Amino acid sequence: MPVFDEPECQDGIMLVTARPGVNRENLLKALQSVYTGAYNLRGGGTAQNAYERLLAYVEWTSAAVRMLSNQVSNGDLDRLVLTERYRLLLAGLVGTMTSTERPVQRVVNGLVSLELDERVADFEAAIKALQGQIARWSAYGHYVVVPDTSFYIHHKDKLEDVDFGPLINVWQSEVTVLVPVVIVDELDRLKESKDKLVRWRAGYTLAVLDRLFADGVGRARLRAGGVVPGPDGLTRGEVTIELVFDPPGHVRLPGNDDEIIDRALAVEPLADRKVTLLTYDSGQSTRARNAGLHVIKLSQDIGEEPK
Repeated sequence: MPVFDEPECQDGIMLVTARPGVNRENLLKALQSVYTGAYNLRGGGTAQNAYERLLAYVEWTSAAVRMLSNQVSNGDLDRLVLTERYRLLLAGLVGTMTSTERPVQRVVNGLVSLELDERVADFEAAIKALQGQIARWSAYGHYVVVPDTSFYIHHKDKLEDVDFGPLINVWQSEVTVLVPVVIVDELDRLKESKDKLVRWRAGYTLAVLDRLFADGVGRARLRAGGVVPGPDGLTRGEVTIELVFDPPGHVRLPGNDDEIIDRALAVEPLADRKVTLLTYDSGQSTRARNAGLHVIKLSQDIGEEPK
């Protein structure tokens, strides 16, 4: 029976993308169950020859798909279970791999062994990453916000000066700002904008991110908590910020707005809490609400109607 070491915290790294609404503890149990099946099969199981071992491996993949298909993305299934080597071995079931000749049996056994070694390693990495995410998020009681690109460009305050609490009607709790890497890519492109303000805000925001994450990609403090100066003596919670990277093998959606929504939805099951999207974009806010995200649509004063 496999034994896992203490999970390492992998900030911003998601090796599996949970489907919206999935319970993270149930997902962890499902991954562990599928992993255990591959681990035991790699040890030989009850197969008497290479062909029986091939059949047992194909049976394991079918069980894994049934258990995981409604919990993780299709891309995760292809990467973790339905690999190219799986398709090769499956095709061999109706081809020459059924032969009892020793050279054929040796090749089949070698391919199955190689595939099971990789499945065990990949599932072990995914389980440790998920355990790390669960342990890390469970240690905090904060609210999570994902400002989209329009927020960094159009909000009246620069990133380091933004008071996120009042924006989401939170006063004393900690707030974590998540930055999907697609937003970093958008800001990089906006550095070439013809609009001076857009160009400056994009460059400034990227400079702040570069400074905060110069020594790593873990969660960084954006703003310390404490009492806000003034007659009310209000207490503000700490604001931290974190990069969210694309999972291995992830294929981005055609539109960046949809990709930002997709990344925010992927965080919710792992964080076990709602994620709030902050945007000035009407189209983005409409799509995000339709996808099930909590959205706060911000607005700017458009001034008087032009003559």
